[in-house]
Amino acid sequence: MLTRANEIVTAADKKMQESVTFLEEDLKTYRVGKANPAILNNVLASYYGTMTPVPQMASVTTPDAKTILIQPWDKKMIPLIEKAIIDANIGLTPQNNGEQIRCTVPALTEEHRNELIKKAKTAGENAKIVVRNSRREALEQLKKAQKSEGLTEDGEAEGEEELQKVTDKRVKEIDALVEAKSKDILTV
Repeated sequence: MLTRANEIVTAADKKMQESVTFLEEDLKTYRVGKANPAILNNVLASYYGTMTPVPQMASVTTPDAKTILIQPWDKKMIPLIEKAIIDANIGLTPQNNGEQIRCTVPALTEEHRNELIKKAKTAGENAKIVVRNSRREALEQLKKAQKSEGLTEDGEAEGEEELQKVTDKRVKEIDALVEAKSKDILTV
Protein backbone atom coordinates (compact mmCIF):
# COMPACT_ATOMS: atom_id res chain seq x y z
CA MET A 1 0.00 0.00 0.00
CA LEU A 2 3.09 2.20 -0.08
CA THR A 3 2.17 3.23 -3.62
CA ARG A 4 -0.91 5.06 -2.23
CA ALA A 5 1.42 7.14 -0.04
CA ASN A 6 3.59 7.82 -3.10
CA GLU A 7 0.51 8.91 -5.08
CA ILE A 8 -0.47 11.38 -2.35
CA VAL A 9 3.07 12.80 -2.09
CA THR A 10 3.37 13.08 -5.89
CA ALA A 11 0.04 14.91 -6.18
CA ALA A 12 1.06 17.33 -3.40
CA ASP A 13 4.45 17.90 -5.06
CA LYS A 14 2.70 18.73 -8.34
CA LYS A 15 0.59 21.41 -6.59
CA MET A 16 3.70 22.77 -4.89
CA GLN A 17 5.59 22.91 -8.22
CA GLU A 18 2.68 24.82 -9.79
CA SER A 19 2.98 27.39 -7.00
CA VAL A 20 6.72 27.77 -7.63
CA THR A 21 6.14 28.12 -11.40
CA PHE A 22 3.43 30.75 -10.84
CA LEU A 23 5.78 32.73 -8.58
CA GLU A 24 8.56 32.51 -11.16
CA GLU A 25 6.27 33.86 -13.91
CA ASP A 26 4.93 36.60 -11.61
CA LEU A 27 8.43 37.80 -10.68
CA LYS A 28 9.32 38.14 -14.38
CA THR A 29 6.68 40.86 -14.78
CA TYR A 30 8.39 43.22 -12.29
CA ARG A 31 9.98 46.28 -13.88
CA VAL A 32 13.47 46.36 -12.37
CA GLY A 33 15.14 49.20 -14.28
CA LYS A 34 16.22 47.29 -17.34
CA ALA A 35 14.24 46.41 -20.44
CA ASN A 36 12.40 43.08 -20.24
CA PRO A 37 9.62 42.10 -22.67
CA ALA A 38 7.87 40.10 -19.91
CA ILE A 39 6.88 43.44 -18.31
CA LEU A 40 4.14 43.63 -20.95
CA ASN A 41 2.75 40.10 -20.38
CA ASN A 42 -0.05 41.40 -18.13
CA VAL A 43 -0.84 44.50 -20.24
CA LEU A 44 -4.12 43.91 -22.07
CA ALA A 45 -5.45 45.82 -25.08
CA SER A 46 -8.67 45.37 -27.04
CA TYR A 47 -7.77 43.32 -30.12
CA TYR A 48 -10.87 43.20 -32.31
CA GLY A 49 -13.10 43.16 -29.23
CA THR A 50 -11.07 40.68 -27.18
CA MET A 51 -8.78 41.76 -24.34
CA THR A 52 -5.42 40.35 -25.41
CA PRO A 53 -1.90 40.57 -23.90
CA VAL A 54 0.33 42.94 -25.91
CA PRO A 55 2.93 40.21 -26.73
CA GLN A 56 0.17 38.27 -28.54
CA MET A 57 -0.62 41.16 -30.90
CA ALA A 58 2.85 42.53 -31.54
CA SER A 59 6.51 41.69 -31.68
CA VAL A 60 8.11 42.84 -28.40
CA THR A 61 11.91 43.18 -28.39
CA THR A 62 14.63 44.89 -26.38
CA PRO A 63 17.15 46.52 -28.74
CA ASP A 64 19.16 47.72 -25.73
CA ALA A 65 19.08 47.55 -21.92
CA LYS A 66 16.83 50.60 -21.53
CA THR A 67 14.41 50.27 -24.47
CA ILE A 68 11.42 48.08 -25.26
CA LEU A 69 10.35 48.09 -28.91
CA ILE A 70 6.80 47.03 -29.80
CA GLN A 71 5.95 46.39 -33.46
CA PRO A 72 2.22 45.62 -33.82
CA TRP A 73 1.29 43.22 -36.60
CA ASP A 74 -1.65 45.53 -37.39
CA LYS A 75 -0.68 49.24 -37.48
CA LYS A 76 -4.25 50.19 -36.44
CA MET A 77 -3.48 48.70 -33.00
CA ILE A 78 -0.78 51.29 -32.15
CA PRO A 79 -3.10 53.75 -30.32
CA LEU A 80 -4.84 50.91 -28.44
CA ILE A 81 -1.53 49.40 -27.32
CA GLU A 82 -0.25 52.83 -26.24
CA LYS A 83 -3.41 53.42 -24.18
CA ALA A 84 -3.14 49.95 -22.61
CA ILE A 85 0.48 50.60 -21.56
CA ILE A 86 -0.46 53.95 -20.00
CA ASP A 87 -3.54 52.47 -18.27
CA ALA A 88 -1.49 49.54 -16.89
CA ASN A 89 0.48 52.04 -14.80
CA ILE A 90 3.75 50.11 -15.06
CA GLY A 91 5.94 53.20 -15.24
CA LEU A 92 6.50 53.20 -19.00
CA THR A 93 5.72 56.10 -21.36
CA PRO A 94 5.07 54.87 -24.91
CA GLN A 95 6.13 56.90 -27.95
CA ASN A 96 5.18 55.90 -31.48
CA ASN A 97 6.43 56.88 -34.93
CA GLY A 98 3.47 55.42 -36.83
CA GLU A 99 5.23 52.09 -37.35
CA GLN A 100 6.28 50.99 -33.87
CA ILE A 101 6.07 51.94 -30.21
CA ARG A 102 9.21 52.65 -28.22
CA CYS A 103 9.22 52.62 -24.40
CA THR A 104 12.27 53.86 -22.50
CA VAL A 105 12.63 52.11 -19.16
CA PRO A 106 13.41 54.70 -16.47
CA ALA A 107 15.83 53.99 -13.64
CA LEU A 108 14.21 52.89 -10.38
CA THR A 109 14.15 55.15 -7.34
CA GLU A 110 15.32 53.74 -4.00
CA GLU A 111 11.72 53.92 -2.72
CA HIS A 112 10.39 51.97 -5.71
CA ARG A 113 13.14 49.36 -5.33
CA ASN A 114 12.11 48.81 -1.69
CA GLU A 115 8.44 48.52 -2.71
CA LEU A 116 9.33 45.92 -5.35
CA ILE A 117 11.36 43.90 -2.84
CA LYS A 118 8.41 43.96 -0.42
CA LYS A 119 6.09 42.88 -3.25
CA ALA A 120 8.46 40.02 -4.19
CA LYS A 121 8.68 38.85 -0.57
CA THR A 122 4.88 38.96 -0.25
CA ALA A 123 4.50 36.92 -3.46
CA GLY A 124 7.07 34.44 -2.10
CA GLU A 125 5.19 34.19 1.20
CA ASN A 126 1.93 33.55 -0.68
CA ALA A 127 3.64 30.77 -2.65
CA LYS A 128 4.87 29.24 0.62
CA ILE A 129 1.30 29.33 1.98
CA VAL A 130 0.15 27.32 -1.05
CA VAL A 131 3.01 24.84 -0.45
CA ARG A 132 2.12 24.48 3.25
CA ASN A 133 -1.58 24.06 2.44
CA SER A 134 -0.71 21.32 -0.07
CA ARG A 135 1.39 19.64 2.62
CA ARG A 136 -1.44 19.85 5.16
CA GLU A 137 -3.96 18.38 2.69
CA ALA A 138 -1.56 15.56 1.83
CA LEU A 139 -1.00 14.78 5.53
CA GLU A 140 -4.77 14.55 6.00
CA GLN A 141 -5.01 12.21 3.00
CA LEU A 142 -2.23 10.03 4.42
CA LYS A 143 -4.02 9.74 7.79
CA LYS A 144 -7.30 8.95 6.01
CA ALA A 145 -5.55 6.33 3.84
CA GLN A 146 -4.11 4.70 6.94
CA LYS A 147 -7.54 4.50 8.61
CA SER A 148 -9.76 3.51 5.70
CA GLU A 149 -7.57 2.28 2.83
CA GLY A 150 -5.27 -0.09 4.67
CA LEU A 151 -2.07 1.99 4.52
CA THR A 152 0.31 0.73 7.23
CA GLU A 153 1.61 3.00 9.98
CA ASP A 154 5.11 2.63 8.55
CA GLY A 155 3.77 3.53 5.10
CA GLU A 156 2.12 6.63 6.53
CA ALA A 157 5.32 7.60 8.38
CA GLU A 158 7.43 7.13 5.24
CA GLY A 159 4.88 9.18 3.27
CA GLU A 160 5.04 11.97 5.85
CA GLU A 161 8.84 11.92 5.78
CA GLU A 162 8.92 12.08 1.96
CA LEU A 163 6.29 14.84 2.00
CA GLN A 164 8.44 16.90 4.38
CA LYS A 165 11.46 16.52 2.07
CA VAL A 166 9.39 17.69 -0.92
CA THR A 167 7.99 20.62 1.08
CA ASP A 168 11.47 21.72 2.22
CA LYS A 169 12.75 21.50 -1.37
CA ARG A 170 9.91 23.70 -2.72
CA VAL A 171 10.30 26.26 0.09
CA LYS A 172 14.04 26.50 -0.72
CA GLU A 173 13.19 27.05 -4.41
CA ILE A 174 10.79 29.86 -3.45
CA ASP A 175 13.38 31.48 -1.19
CA ALA A 176 15.98 31.27 -3.96
CA LEU A 177 13.61 32.89 -6.49
CA VAL A 178 12.76 35.76 -4.14
CA GLU A 179 16.43 36.24 -3.21
CA ALA A 180 17.50 36.32 -6.87
CA LYS A 181 14.76 38.83 -7.74
CA SER A 182 15.72 41.01 -4.74
CA LYS A 183 19.36 41.07 -5.93
CA ASP A 184 18.14 41.89 -9.45
CA ILE A 185 16.04 44.76 -8.11
CA LEU A 186 18.95 46.17 -6.07
CA THR A 187 21.36 46.03 -9.04
CA VAL A 188 21.71 49.55 -10.41
